[in-house]
Amino acid sequence: MAVTKNYADIVRVKGADLKGNKSIAIALTKIKGVGYNFAKAVVSVSKIDESNKLKDIDEKQIQLLENIIDDPEKYKIPSWLYNRRNDPLTGDNIHITETDIKLFLREDVNTLKKIRSYRGIRHELGLTMRGQRTKSSFRSKGATASRKKK
Repeated sequence: MAVTKNYADIVRVKGADLKGNKSIAIALTKIKGVGYNFAKAVVSVSKIDESNKLKDIDEKQIQLLENIIDDPEKYKIPSWLYNRRNDPLTGDNIHITETDIKLFLREDVNTLKKIRSYRGIRHELGLTMRGQRTKSSFRSKGATASRKKK
């Protein structure tokens, strides 16, 4: 009779619930701000076998993965894999995840509005910023004005 371990199907990493039956790199991509290439780099730096499932690794290894995601520079992950290179405020290369992404995005948009750049003004007006045509598309924003029937 084969004895099976009772694994948790959901593993919590960096505040995100990840599926335990997926490989480690694939499961890490469900954390906001962690893409596939960055996840592969994290797994290779941590020296955990890539073929393992997330539910098969212990708490100590999960803590190591979280530490690497929090401070990739300490573990010598190349800076071109970070999602925020040359930060406008500090000039540093950093990698942000989860709620920090929303905060940084809101701060960047507010900066654009404050300096009255073209993109900032378009953000204020709720219009497109990248040159799309607006005559027939993007009609759902704002109040709907329909033509009156006679």
